Amino acid sequence: MEFISAREAADKWGISQRRVAVLCSENRIDNAAKVGNMWLIPATAEKPFDARSASCIQNDGKKVKPFLKWAGGKGQLISEIEKHYPFEARKITKYAEPFVGGGAILFDILSKYDLDKVYISDINAELINTYQTIRDDIDALVSLLNKMQSEFHPLSTENRKKNYLLRRERFNELKINGDENTNVEKAALMVFLNKTCFNGLFRVNRKGLFNVPMGTYKNPIICDKENLYAVSEKLQNVIIVCGDYRESADFIDEKTFVYFDPPYRPITDTASFTAYTENLFNDEEQIELAKFVDEMHRKGAKILVSNSDPKNIEKEDNFFDDIYSSHKIKRVEATRMINSKSDARGKINELLISNF
Repeated sequence: MEFISAREAADKWGISQRRVAVLCSENRIDNAAKVGNMWLIPATAEKPFDARSASCIQNDGKKVKPFLKWAGGKGQLISEIEKHYPFEARKITKYAEPFVGGGAILFDILSKYDLDKVYISDINAELINTYQTIRDDIDALVSLLNKMQSEFHPLSTENRKKNYLLRRERFNELKINGDENTNVEKAALMVFLNKTCFNGLFRVNRKGLFNVPMGTYKNPIICDKENLYAVSEKLQNVIIVCGDYRESADFIDEKTFVYFDPPYRPITDTASFTAYTENLFNDEEQIELAKFVDEMHRKGAKILVSNSDPKNIEKEDNFFDDIYSSHKIKRVEATRMINSKSDARGKINELLISNF
């Protein structure tokens, strides 16, 4: 008999890892076995009926916002993107976001709609660990972030820099050598660094180590307790996966709205923000994504894709017009929010590509 971990079962069933452990301890999952402190669940096990789990994600009116500042974040484009939300007819009851990033669109949708199932993923392991920790271990995370904030705020600029560099070094150590026992600490460090680093940028070097210097903020809010708890509540029934966008294929069907927000194609040699992870997203990857979009289109899903508009620089560049020729392409104005040079921010066009 093949077994999966409690974390894998949690991702598969769209519930928290802690809830899986409780169901195992209550003998609600046949043939589940405890080895040390870990539960192992048969790979073929079905999710047991759980009265605590609602059949859909309830919209309780609480507004939640992204807990991280993220390169390519869509907060400024929500008003344009929400025009494409296809939920009103109630034929679309699922949502998938395979490049979740900072989650601006995710949290906007969770704040406004009741959906049966939601799936998010990203290949950035540290980012996904933070989402999962907020969902599964919010009390421990908030406690640690509050401690970090209390230690950081009173320090002089020089000592803040020392504190920042120590925490950055620890984050990189856990990034390479961490295990499940350090997930909460790693998530707390991820939030801390995001709130205190230069421009909130997540960048790694060729060795995969986070290398952004400290920013110049007076008293950054490192522990936004109210929002973190609200986010945790919204994520309780969300399937959170660390993996490639292609893994969303089994989730996506004719009842699904899918938003693809991949690393943008650079419009200049210096404008690339694809260093969110060690993996680059080149033109070949953009073409493969377009093929995947076509596959999901044939499944009947409602699809929206965003990307940069190469025509900002080169009017004859038809790259996206060609690979998405069978879909609708709309150009919308946006402000580049994160750049290595603050004076390089400005108005540009971005693309919204849809199949409906």
